[in-house]
Amino acid sequence: MAATATAVAASLSVAGGLGRPLVRVGASSPALRAASPAARRAVVVVAEAAPALSPSLKNFLLSIASGGVVLVAIVGAVVAVSNFDPVKRT
Repeated sequence: MAATATAVAASLSVAGGLGRPLVRVGASSPALRAASPAARRAVVVVAEAAPALSPSLKNFLLSIASGGVVLVAIVGAVVAVSNFDPVKRT
């Protein structure tokens, strides 16, 4: 454990140069081939979709819909009354 910590500390030191990868793996390395499916599975498990509608957005859209219902009811009432009691001008 101490040897591993020393190796990691040495690779992270400024004298060793920051920005260099700690481990260099070739494309044909068995470790890379073994890690790729595991990484893909881990990403699939971690990724979660957010809910489609937040509660506040849902309430906002419902208030717009209810306002539309009220507006249609008012227009319908005006049309019904105007047809029920027409004004006759001579």
